[in-house]
Amino acid sequence: MAAKVEIYTWSMCPFCVRAKALLDRKQVDYTEYCIDGDEAARAGMAKRSNGRRSLPQIFIDDQHVGGCDDLHALDAQGKLDPLLVGAH
Repeated sequence: MAAKVEIYTWSMCPFCVRAKALLDRKQVDYTEYCIDGDEAARAGMAKRSNGRRSLPQIFIDDQHVGGCDDLHALDAQGKLDPLLVGAH
């Protein structure tokens, strides 16, 4: 079964768009939390991501994998696809 993928975004963020484009190319279903201007949601995201407040922040099966550059690095290293398969 596919992994549970969650991404916190800001609607006009180019890094968010890039991260979602990679997930879309891989045909990954994900839950998007668009937190434009919502400080309470951003604080909740920061708590989950060990204090990181930049966007996007991406979680795969509740494991924090980081932001856009982190996601692309995992893909380049061949480590993203195994995470997306999930351990369900």
